[in-house]
Amino acid sequence: MKEFPSRLKALRKEFGLKQHEVATDFGLSDGGYQCYEQGKGYPDVPRLYQLAEYFNVSIDYLLGRTDKREVNR
Repeated sequence: MKEFPSRLKALRKEFGLKQHEVATDFGLSDGGYQCYEQGKGYPDVPRLYQLAEYFNVSIDYLLGRTDKREVNR
């Protein structure tokens, strides 16, 4: 899961969002979200799923298990 923080940050920046905006959208404190991007904390499974949906990528992409961003549906 070492890829997760950097991929999350890159996606947020790609979408032109600030950390505060994403934190607010997910009902997190700014510090709680920052922990995700710093690799100091990780979301639970439901929130991981929500983050993948939010950025329109697969969970496997977020976790660094694949470099393919597409969501298989």
